[in-house]
Amino acid sequence: MAKHPNNPEIETPSAVESESYPDSASVAPPSEVPPANRVSRRSFLSRLGAAGLAAAAPPALAAASAPAAPAPTATEEALSEGTVALTLKVNGKSHALRLDPRTTLLDCLRENLALPGTKKGCDHGQCGACTVHVNGRRVNSCLSFAVMHRDDEITTIEGIGQPGHLHPMQAAFIEHDGYQCGYCTSGQIMSAVAVLKEKVGPTDADVKQAMYGNICRCGAYSNIVAAVQQVRQSS
Repeated sequence: MAKHPNNPEIETPSAVESESYPDSASVAPPSEVPPANRVSRRSFLSRLGAAGLAAAAPPALAAASAPAAPAPTATEEALSEGTVALTLKVNGKSHALRLDPRTTLLDCLRENLALPGTKKGCDHGQCGACTVHVNGRRVNSCLSFAVMHRDDEITTIEGIGQPGHLHPMQAAFIEHDGYQCGYCTSGQIMSAVAVLKEKVGPTDADVKQAMYGNICRCGAYSNIVAAVQQVRQSS
């Protein structure tokens, strides 16, 4: 013990003995904690978040590790959709197709075979714009299913003639101005070509009766009849 510098009767401890603070002497102050053992708030939250993800991961990892189901082949996919296989002979060429059995011949020609000359007018068999030939006879293709014609010979306006090699009926329609907007023209020509092989009387009235299923909204009927009669007389 040491004497107080101003009062000799007061004694003061000369040093703090380690025995007086056994616990504090053995614990290092916070600043002396090794950096490797120090846990910050950010580190704690990061570890907590990682633990949560790990808890949720097993189902996802199991799904990811499971082998993926093989992608269905084109044939399997088509069969699963209820389609049917068929071959259509159009304009002298055979086409292997797989179609929904509800597909009309009109939609098949336009959408599957890229033959847009056959027009979709009313889609109810009332205007004749979709007329094609099946085994030489005219048919409203909007009222006929494609699957009904597996063994038939189908002819569209593209098979009648092409620029530079027109069918006589096509040339007559041009000569007599048998069209205006042109939308019904392919159906008109297909019906007119069929009339050449049908038993139709010689008069204009007979031709009008034979062509009554084809509507021209532009009203070019007299020119159409003149075109048909020219070809009938020349043949």
